[in-house]
Amino acid sequence: MPREENSANLVNLAEATLSEIAVKLPGATALFRAADLDYCCGSQTSLQDAAAAKSLNLDQLVADLHGLKQGKMSISADLDTASLIDTIITRYHRVHSQELPELIRLAEHVEEVHRNHPSVPVGLAALLKRMLGELTIHMQKEELMLFPRMRKGGWPEIHNPITERMAEHVEHGAYLKILGDLTNDFQTPDDGCATWRALYAGITKFADDLVAHIHIENNILFPRFLGRAA
Repeated sequence: MPREENSANLVNLAEATLSEIAVKLPGATALFRAADLDYCCGSQTSLQDAAAAKSLNLDQLVADLHGLKQGKMSISADLDTASLIDTIITRYHRVHSQELPELIRLAEHVEEVHRNHPSVPVGLAALLKRMLGELTIHMQKEELMLFPRMRKGGWPEIHNPITERMAEHVEHGAYLKILGDLTNDFQTPDDGCATWRALYAGITKFADDLVAHIHIENNILFPRFLGRAA
């Protein structure tokens, strides 16, 4: 019976929003990413509307979602706010900061060594540098201003900084689309060297992490403070 109650809010998956499904149904985020469904910035779209927009088979999506194994989310939506913030900083902020500089170095190498290759991702290093700069500022705003106030329960004017961070998330998502375009959706050419393959493998992981990072903030952390009475 508890399992029935746990999924009760998702009985009609077609009408549920992408964010509701992503938060309540472990494994759904991987399925959405494979189907190119935006459960972060487009999170308030219903599954049926999102499927229609992408010309996807709604019945198959619903069947796949019902078939997902029940399991624990990598980051539980039930974590208290302080623990959730600590996990975001450790799992995503620190990891982005560590990985992006190396990806930039790899991209510079590939662009230089393979500059005459028809598939060379011209401008990739510059884009990654821009993303690192903007992500660093974004994460500092969260760690130095937004998160400390959330740890204290929020304050009446918390809505504005949250919406500003969410707007920045939309910009980060747009950069991911450009990354995919530059790299042929992270597909290394058949004659690509080991460095090129390592670069695209690293970018794929970074992209997956950033999508998950945005999802956790937009759909789990921030809603705890939005709409609260002042």
